[in-house]
Amino acid sequence: MRADLSPLIAATTQWLTRAYPACGGALASALCEVQARQAVTVAAWLRYPTVMDAALVGMAGPGGSARLDWISGTGTYTGADGTDAWRSWVDEVVASWAASLLTDPELAALAVAGLHGGDHTTGVPMEFRRLISPDARDREAAALLRHPDLLAPVAELHGTQLTELLGPGQALIA
Repeated sequence: MRADLSPLIAATTQWLTRAYPACGGALASALCEVQARQAVTVAAWLRYPTVMDAALVGMAGPGGSARLDWISGTGTYTGADGTDAWRSWVDEVVASWAASLLTDPELAALAVAGLHGGDHTTGVPMEFRRLISPDARDREAAALLRHPDLLAPVAELHGTQLTELLGPGQALIA
């Protein structure tokens, strides 16, 4: 039983960077991936705030990318040859929340602030600078990944749930 979210974070990050690729060369791809990974990590830690939550999603699985693929128009899960098996670890809610964080800097800052004291952050130095305050090169590299109109269909899937979760007086329970 896995108590960490690394397979879910890796797969959801990969889905985002394939659906909304970097603009530029290798450095741009790396900067885009870092931003996506930071957004997905924050979203996953909010969605599964305890070690028990992480263990349960590790056992049950997150659901896969089929609906996200359809909504974004990025293709469908084939799975026949096993090369797309990673797609089964994509979490739709986490992808939606990450899209919301990538397109709303204030929400991203609020989400990062909401992580303090959680099971995932105990004893871990946290730095999400590329998510909450990207520089010009970050924004240029991730122009598609941060474009509100392009990410709107994904962000709207579960974005309201994230906003409610981070609202004033709300406990951080997904």
